[in-house]
Amino acid sequence: MQITRLFALLLMVLEWTCPGLSSPLRPICDLRVLDHYIKEAWDAEAAMRACKDDYCIARNFTVPLTRVDFDVWDAMDIEEQAQEVQSGLHVLNEAISSLQAFNQTDLIQSHIDASIRNIVSIRQVLRSLSIPEYVPSTSGGEDQETQKVSSISELFQVHINFLRGKVRLLLGNAPVCHQGVS
Repeated sequence: MQITRLFALLLMVLEWTCPGLSSPLRPICDLRVLDHYIKEAWDAEAAMRACKDDYCIARNFTVPLTRVDFDVWDAMDIEEQAQEVQSGLHVLNEAISSLQAFNQTDLIQSHIDASIRNIVSIRQVLRSLSIPEYVPSTSGGEDQETQKVSSISELFQVHINFLRGKVRLLLGNAPVCHQGVS
């Protein structure tokens, strides 16, 4: 049943993002789409928490900060908020992608692969809301504050918190979603 829902969601995203269509990309304003990705992140984190020592990787991962100072967030314009979210997604993608270099069980590898695909899909959702894609800074400096975590479980906990926090705030307040378009 879950595969059927995932397939239907994938078809919807592909329909909206198909480059051959002459109609513009329709905004994806339904937060249930994000809820689907959050649930999958929960599943991945639970699998990582249960992972046996032989398959767990003990190393530091750079991840975005997930705490939100609402006064600062509200003072930011939508482009600054979008840049912070896109930058955080980029950092998460880099950290989760780094796990592919390690020999993992099939179950853990499937969660890693799904998480990477979900980040790509979230970027497509943001693109549907006319939120520009992330372009890494050429100055070599960090675009946002980061922190280090030392386990895969912590990495996926940050992933969940980032989606539930900053990504949800950005999607929930996207101007295109409040213009009578749904």
